[in-house]
Amino acid sequence: MKEESTDVVVKDEIHNLIEVFSKKSYKVTGDTKVDPVAEKCLKLFSKDYHFSVINNTVGSLCAHYPSKIVILEYERACPYHERVESLYDGHHIKELFKQARFARCRSRFVVPVILLDGKYVCRSATLASGAEMYGRSGLDFLTGNEHNPSKIRKTSSDSDLQMFDRVRGQDINILKTFSVKYIVDLMVEKKKVKFGMNVTSSEKVDKENRYGEFCIISAPYPGCEFFKEWRDNGYMGEDMKFDWSQSFVDACLDIPPTELLQELSIDWQQYKHWDLIQLTKNYLKMLVHMFTNGDKGILVHCISGWDRTPMFVSLLRLTLWADGLIHKSLSATEILYLTLAYDWYLFGHSLSDRLMRGEEILLFCFYFLPHIATDEFSVQSLRSTKRQKSSVGQDIAANGFLRTTGDTYSKEVRKHLSSVGSGGSSSGSARISVERKRNSSSSSLSSNGSFTIEPCSRYFLQYENDEDVIDEQSDVSAQTSSNCTLLQTTPCQRSSSPMMVPENRGRQSSLSDSPTCGRLLAGDIRVRESAVDRVGL
Repeated sequence: MKEESTDVVVKDEIHNLIEVFSKKSYKVTGDTKVDPVAEKCLKLFSKDYHFSVINNTVGSLCAHYPSKIVILEYERACPYHERVESLYDGHHIKELFKQARFARCRSRFVVPVILLDGKYVCRSATLASGAEMYGRSGLDFLTGNEHNPSKIRKTSSDSDLQMFDRVRGQDINILKTFSVKYIVDLMVEKKKVKFGMNVTSSEKVDKENRYGEFCIISAPYPGCEFFKEWRDNGYMGEDMKFDWSQSFVDACLDIPPTELLQELSIDWQQYKHWDLIQLTKNYLKMLVHMFTNGDKGILVHCISGWDRTPMFVSLLRLTLWADGLIHKSLSATEILYLTLAYDWYLFGHSLSDRLMRGEEILLFCFYFLPHIATDEFSVQSLRSTKRQKSSVGQDIAANGFLRTTGDTYSKEVRKHLSSVGSGGSSSGSARISVERKRNSSSSSLSSNGSFTIEPCSRYFLQYENDEDVIDEQSDVSAQTSSNCTLLQTTPCQRSSSPMMVPENRGRQSSLSDSPTCGRLLAGDIRVRESAVDRVGL
């Protein structure tokens, strides 16, 4: 008899989320109604973690951060949680956020978003310039959000140096609170300049070396504008290289020669010669290695922290989930909802604006997943654990899911990040195909579950058959085709190739009842010129 599904998320909710997401950006309002997306994320977090929630009602901390900011503390399933837990005074944390928010661009302060073995992956925007610090603090005072006017008056008489020391000092306090050691700066600039004026700064050019105790990694990565070129290039990242000679690009790749980073066998001096795929793969490999093998946490940021930052946070979350290291009880559909909702939507990614401009960085994030389905992105592999490989075709067996005999976790993962459930026989070898349709009038999905990309502006999913601080312990529960070219290439050529994945990369719960995940992650995210359409089963 088939077990009843305990999934918090159903398929239609993924579609509904993207439908809303593609029309307008998320902003915190004063509406007292329950935020259904935020509440759903809390339920998903509660399946695996104890956490506290910092209320950001009416955007009192940041207008484009979640209304409920989650501070993960420890895993529910950990029998020795006292060894890894980080139980914080929520009111103190909120006060830290409040005092430090002016240190970062658009008040997007440092927030922990992923927890593993007591270490955090944090996200934020880059450092704010002095002009923005003064401007935002003054505006906050005028609008009544600042309850300590004497501090603001003092600021006006302080020297710039004292003001920077105080505000950035609070930012450093947050980094120390969450035990951050590594700061990964994705900006291609040392400082963002507009109209001849510095509008942001960054840790790597702080004149007083306030961030000298941290390991700062300058890892320049193309901004969202580059992904319009990716779209115009037929959604092909191979052999597509960023122009590092542009006048505004003044940040160079800088990897400190630490023992941890030297363990990676990557020739960093060649970074300007890497195409988009290779650049992304090497940066992600570095992030995974630092986080899983390092002794402390990492901060990832770009300029505003809502394009490149969520992409790498999302890829990190998915690859760690794929190894069974985080969110161990979440199904593939649930982890997809969580990363779309929390990492992208609730943290302010403007999908509607990006689609209008053709800057499809979110689509690239999911397009890129087949490239990390290989053994080299397995944490166990990075730790030099011997692993056995199997083809994607073997993974898509019996309803598209495979449980490895003797494994603690079911093997549902990498194939979901790189393939689609086909419903074919277990002996058949399913291959990922990439259809490139131009001027296509057909929106039908081929029966082999191919990954279809069409130019371009809306996502289309099709499915197959007060308390300022809330301490969450057990209250939040989990109740609740014309001109088409079909490409099938060899593994060494294109992303449409069959991906090799390790036999034991897996998850805890079996998803044999839900063959939608692969389609949602890779197979059925389409780009169309029409608005989002609703399609049933």
